Amino acid sequence: MEKVKTAKKEKQPKYRLVEMSDGTLRVRSAWAYAYILPAMALLLLFTLYPLVMVLRTAFYQKYIYITNTGTGFGMSSFIWVLKDPTFWMACKNTLILLLIALPITLVIALGAALLINSIKKLQGFFQTVYFLPYVTSTIAIGMAFLWLFHSDYGYINYFLEFLGIPPQKWLTDPDLMIVTLSIFSIWNGLAFKILLFLAGLQKINKQVYQAARIDGASPAKTLFRITLPLLSPTIWMVILVSVIYVARTFNEVYAMFVSYAGGAAGTGNAAITIMYYIYWMFYDQGKVNYAAAAAILFLIVIILITVVQRVVSKKFVHYV
Repeated sequence: MEKVKTAKKEKQPKYRLVEMSDGTLRVRSAWAYAYILPAMALLLLFTLYPLVMVLRTAFYQKYIYITNTGTGFGMSSFIWVLKDPTFWMACKNTLILLLIALPITLVIALGAALLINSIKKLQGFFQTVYFLPYVTSTIAIGMAFLWLFHSDYGYINYFLEFLGIPPQKWLTDPDLMIVTLSIFSIWNGLAFKILLFLAGLQKINKQVYQAARIDGASPAKTLFRITLPLLSPTIWMVILVSVIYVARTFNEVYAMFVSYAGGAAGTGNAAITIMYYIYWMFYDQGKVNYAAAAAILFLIVIILITVVQRVVSKKFVHYV
């Protein structure tokens, strides 16, 4: 009996305490892995498995989608995509959205958030009004913009004629289609960014602004030396999310140009983006291996952008 009691006392617990780098103690238990197992299974099924299949398809020289069989193995699909002029047009349009449309959206959203945050009365009303486009379907908004920019009876051309400016072919001129897409992207991306900036502004301690007023700081100094540095984590998070979102631009192209041009992303695919290029290659052209190769190249670019952003954020983001 004494041996049995001793064995029970020496039985190891099913959990253990682990000391973290900051000195705190955390409980480690084998049951935790059982709890996250369903989520991990779903992640592997719907994320990792499709990624592996896309990677496999990209290296086929010829691929038959119906039978899920391919022949040959090599880099020919990647070489073909890199030599395709339409792919580079998609890269150029996506780069225009990232370097021109995105900064404009961020500046307008930040300005609107600062303005709303400074308004004490009806602040909730303006937050609701600015957030409404975010919960509205992009396709529905795209149809509205399609009517606004219609070449024959759109309201934009009607307003230009009122000012004495000749009407423009916003949806058919290859030089203007990327401008139309940029305007749509700027407007469509405002709501979510304004909401995030407002959340960041409301987290800043009001006593900091009171101290600045006592010291006689001007509004400009308060903005650039207090608000923006303290808001830098939110700004950087919005930039990170927005870059990935803009790089994945698809619904805007589909809503405005595909229905108008009948399948293509505008006249001569002049409004095509990388995401729509992958869709166009897969569904319209039936070149699945080329679509997979473009998707892998796009994934590599997104990973590189994310790594660069994380490195840069360590130098310019101030956490408090």
